Amino acid sequence: MSNTIIEINHLKKSFGENEVLKDINVKVNQGEVVTIIGSSGSGKSTLLRCINLLEKPTSGEIVYKGKNVLDADYSLSKYRTNLGMVFQSFNLFNNMNVLENCMTGQTTVLKRNKAEAKKIALENLEKVGMSRFVDARPSQLSGGQKQRVAIARALSMEPDVMLFDEPTSALDPEMVGEVLKTMDDLAHTGLTMIIVTHEMSFAKEVSDRVIFMDKGVIAEEGTPEDIFVNPKEERTKEFLHRVL
Repeated sequence: MSNTIIEINHLKKSFGENEVLKDINVKVNQGEVVTIIGSSGSGKSTLLRCINLLEKPTSGEIVYKGKNVLDADYSLSKYRTNLGMVFQSFNLFNNMNVLENCMTGQTTVLKRNKAEAKKIALENLEKVGMSRFVDARPSQLSGGQKQRVAIARALSMEPDVMLFDEPTSALDPEMVGEVLKTMDDLAHTGLTMIIVTHEMSFAKEVSDRVIFMDKGVIAEEGTPEDIFVNPKEERTKEFLHRVL
């Protein structure tokens, strides 16, 4: 039996006349860390937002554990609870402290009792090095700390797959390292992760597979060595020459 957890077939996404994703095909296996790289406007974030259906694909299939989530009778709310999402801009609830931020989804969506939700939240805050900030409000935290809380909050929902949309792009340079270290630690736990990033050295170190997107298509994909050391496509070489 295949251990493919998400399979994307012939996915397209248009905004009006503008086709942002053109016939995307990709498989993600259980426990795999996949990074998506490419220039701004290449479709990376749109692909991620289509995977968790923040954007509705124009056509194609997203198959999760063997079922197409775009079928009319598929429960989207159930699907979404299996995906953790970490955004560029943290999206924490400012009126709640750190612990409440990590509990609220568990109690409202997963219907866990408060004691269980608190236990799981504390475990995940410990994992990301934020357990001593349980009583702090988001306004009292640095950007890097907020992002680590956002990661703990997503982990507390115990998702099958974690999606990261350029999680360091809104951070000051000195805070980028702490968030990347947290993600690097997670990558070694067997969690399935799909990461849109412009941090090339991080992509090179943590990925099982790297996808290079250009102008709405997957121009090349392979191991970090394939992409960063021996890229085949001219577009990939040009991109890496610009950013490295």
